[in-house]
Amino acid sequence: MPTDLSTLPSAKKTGHSSARLRIAETFLSVQGEGALTGVRSFFIRTTGCNLRCWFCDTPYTSWTAEGNWQTIDELLAQATASGAEHVILTGGEPLLQPAIVELSHALKAAGLHITVETAGTVDRPVMADLMSISPKLANSNPTAAPDFPVNPTAVRGSQGAVARRHSELRWNIATLTRLTTDYPYQLKFVIDTPADLDALSEALTELPHVPPEHVWLMPQGITQEELALRGAWLKPLAESQGYNFCPRLHIEWFGHRRGV
Repeated sequence: MPTDLSTLPSAKKTGHSSARLRIAETFLSVQGEGALTGVRSFFIRTTGCNLRCWFCDTPYTSWTAEGNWQTIDELLAQATASGAEHVILTGGEPLLQPAIVELSHALKAAGLHITVETAGTVDRPVMADLMSISPKLANSNPTAAPDFPVNPTAVRGSQGAVARRHSELRWNIATLTRLTTDYPYQLKFVIDTPADLDALSEALTELPHVPPEHVWLMPQGITQEELALRGAWLKPLAESQGYNFCPRLHIEWFGHRRGV
């Protein structure tokens, strides 16, 4: 993967960049999921996503994407001013925006640790110290929603077309293989029911190089009550199969709200 910032045209010419990304929010907080849980981090949340998971916990970056354009220089200045040593590029799907590559190089050149949070459907040559991949199982399909086909968040287009597109895009084995081969990585899966463990096992047969200790299972939910209910049965099941249990502590710490 590329490591030389000078190979990027705008950086090579001036050392500054006016390239822009559409950003939903930036904030200083603490990582609540995965191997770096508890680490003070600066979050850069892009907007826009190619998937439509029915349980999406950031619909303002997907179903109803919103955000403002910011330059790489502006984002770099915010990240360095935060005082955090870790930066998390998240979304939505941050790899949808081409300028994310240049941003990742600029952040790395500033000496920051970079986590990229992605669904693993888009491949770009970003810099990443940790590729945090959350592939989507069939349980994410809009048709699996309890209120389908009257999901109130399906605001544009046919819900059937949305569901078909999501199903076609959600699992990209070529991209998943590349990301789990060329980067330090973790795989995080959202689990809604015990039956999802069978779907997970089947999916992982396509990634035979991934050991169980790189896999994190997260209960589906956006409230402490939902997470506790599902976590009660998911934690022992995950551990019995050698997986990590990921309790999504940011919701426990801050609740389900933006900017934390």
